Amino acid sequence: MSARGLFAIVGLAGFVTTLDNTVVTVALPTIRRELGVRLAALEWVATGYVITFAGLMLAGGRLADVWGHRRVLAGGMAVFGAASLVAGLATSVQVLVAARVVQGAGAALVLPATLAVLAGAGERRPAGVAVWMASGAAALALGPVVGGWLSQHAHWGWVFLLNVPLAALVIGLALVTLPPVARARARLDVPGIVTSVVFLASGTFVLIHGAEHGWARPEVLLGAVVSLVALLGFLSVERRGAEPMADLTLFRARSFTGGVLAQVTWGLGANGVFFYTAIFLQDVLGFTPAASGAAFVPLAVLVVAVTPAVPYLERRYGAGRTVAAGLVLVAGGMVVAALLRPGDGWAELLPAVCAIGVGSALTTPLGSAVLGAVPESRAGVAGGVFSVSREVSGLFGIAGIGGIVHAAGTFAAGYTAGLLAAAVLVLSGALVSVVSVS
Repeated sequence: MSARGLFAIVGLAGFVTTLDNTVVTVALPTIRRELGVRLAALEWVATGYVITFAGLMLAGGRLADVWGHRRVLAGGMAVFGAASLVAGLATSVQVLVAARVVQGAGAALVLPATLAVLAGAGERRPAGVAVWMASGAAALALGPVVGGWLSQHAHWGWVFLLNVPLAALVIGLALVTLPPVARARARLDVPGIVTSVVFLASGTFVLIHGAEHGWARPEVLLGAVVSLVALLGFLSVERRGAEPMADLTLFRARSFTGGVLAQVTWGLGANGVFFYTAIFLQDVLGFTPAASGAAFVPLAVLVVAVTPAVPYLERRYGAGRTVAAGLVLVAGGMVVAALLRPGDGWAELLPAVCAIGVGSALTTPLGSAVLGAVPESRAGVAGGVFSVSREVSGLFGIAGIGGIVHAAGTFAAGYTAGLLAAAVLVLSGALVSVVSVS
C-alpha cells in the first residue's frame, strides 16, 4: 500500500469521526429553534453520539482483529456516512437523535480499525500514527469553528451532510489501497463484548449527565451502579475466557500501559481547556462567538504543521522524551491561559494557544508506542483501548474541571483553578512518559 494512501485514510477517518464530537455543539441553538426541540431532547443530539462512540469502541477494536481491519473500517465508515445523511435530512428530533446514535456506532468501528491498519505498516507506523493523532486534535479544535460557520451561513443539516462525501472518499481509498485480510481463526467473546459495551456506555452517560444535571439524580446513580456491575462482570469474564476480547495481560507491557496513562493525562487536561476556554473567552474576556471560535484555529494549524517533524524528533530523542516535552509545553500553555484576566486580548492569549498546539503535536508518538508494544493480532483491541482512553478521559476532564469551576466563587476564579489543576495532571503524564514510553 502507498504511504500517501495510507496516511490519507487514517487522517480523514480520524478527522471526520472526531469532528462529530464537537461540530454539533455550536449548531444546537439553531436546531432547537428550527425543530422546536425541548432542551432535554436537544442534549441527546450531542450526547447520543458520544455514548455509543465511547461505549462500542473496545468492541469495535476486537471486531477489527477478528473480521479484518479493512472490512471493519469500510463497513463502519459506511454506517457512519449513511447515518450522517439521515441526520442531515432529519425533520424531527427523534430521527436526528436515532441517527446520531448510529453515527457513534459506526465511528466506534472506524477509529480502532484505523490504528489496527497502522500496526502492520512497518517503518511507516510512527508517521501514520502521528497523522492519526494530529487529525484528531485538529478536529477537536476546528469542530466549533466549522459548526458555527455552517450553522450561520447554511442550513444546520450541513453539519452532518459534510460527512457523507468524506465517508465515501475514505471507503474508496480503503478498498483500493488496503489489502484484504482473511478473518482470524478466533471466536468472538460475546460476554466480553456485551459487558464492555454496557460498562463504557453507562459510564459515559454518568459522566455527561452527572456533570450537566448533578451527581445525585436517580438516573445518574442508577447508571453508576450499572456501570460498576458491568465492569466487575467484564473483568470476571476476561480473566476466565479462553479467547478474551481484551487480553488484560497487555497491560504488563510497560510502553502499552505508560502510553495509555500518558494519553489519559493529556485528555483530562486538554479537553477541559477546549470546553471551558470557549466560555471564558466570551464571558470574561469579551470575545465574540466568532472570535472565540477563531482562537482555536492557530492551535489546529500548529498541530498539523509540527506533526511532520515529530517522527524525526522521536528517532533522535526517543518517544518518551518527545512526548514528555510536549506535555510540559501543554501544561505551560495552561498556566499561561490561567493567568489571563479581563481586558486581555489576542496578544496575551496566543502564547497559551501556541504552546498547547505545539505540545499536543509532540504527544503523537504515544499511539505508535502503544501499538508497538502488542502483537499485531491484538492491534484492534489495543487501538480500541487507546481510543477509549482518549474519549473517556476527555469526559472526565470536562467533569472534573467543571466541578472545580462550579465550586469557585466566580467563573473566572474557577477557570484559573481548574486550569492549574489540569496542568498538574498533564505534568504527571510527562513523568510517566519519561519512565515508561519507549
